[in-house]
Amino acid sequence: MLANVLISVGILGAFALVFGALLGAASIIFQVKKDARISQIEEILPQANCGGCGYAGCSAFAEAVVRGEAKPNGCSVSNDATYQKIGEIMGISVEKRRPMTARVMCAGDCHSAPVRYDYFGPKSCYHANLLVGGPKMCKYGCLGLGSCVAACKFGALSIVDGIARVDPEKCTACGSCVANCPRGLIQLVPKNAKYIPLCSSKDKGPAANKACSVGCIGCKLCEKVCPKNAIAVRDNLAVIDYDKCVSCGVCATKCPRHIIRKFGK
Repeated sequence: MLANVLISVGILGAFALVFGALLGAASIIFQVKKDARISQIEEILPQANCGGCGYAGCSAFAEAVVRGEAKPNGCSVSNDATYQKIGEIMGISVEKRRPMTARVMCAGDCHSAPVRYDYFGPKSCYHANLLVGGPKMCKYGCLGLGSCVAACKFGALSIVDGIARVDPEKCTACGSCVANCPRGLIQLVPKNAKYIPLCSSKDKGPAANKACSVGCIGCKLCEKVCPKNAIAVRDNLAVIDYDKCVSCGVCATKCPRHIIRKFGK
């Protein structure tokens, strides 16, 4: 009896060794060799794994670059020096990336935007927005509960007077806040943009005025005075074309609501 058991164990052990050897040989024969450039690119990336490039992380982005699916300057957290190094690894020239930053297109703080009711639910813009559009009178304005703050991995956002604000020195333009705002009022704009209309309301003048004392009313004064035709009112909202804008500031001085705000020097 014991002899039979030992023989069976011996046979199973032999099979295990044979199959192990076969699997080991197969892994060597059929292994997919990783392009060395992937590791080289991955090493010089910031390892933020923020997803701003559109891929799951830095490793996935590096693989996409090598496959030709992603642009070498597609990592918003990196800089031109890194892009040039990636270009050298790939043997191609890489154009410079326009520095961008996120901006919260809302100026309706606690003093300017009235509320319809007191909200006591979870501290989440998503949950508040589901409750009949949120507590604010303006259905487009920032809810100020910090979903964008929680999403930012770089500490670039904070809540000030009931609305989210961006620190451009910390912002990497990864787009996490843009993706996590349920109202879609965070935009990526050129970092050197000096004048920005901080409003997202598409309501007509009377309704916009009732919902917020500083919201855009679509009066078109900014559009009429711009010497470069860089600003236009679309859907009752002023929008700037930053490729045309020369930062003269005429639109800001003429705006009766003072919603076109100046940033930087």
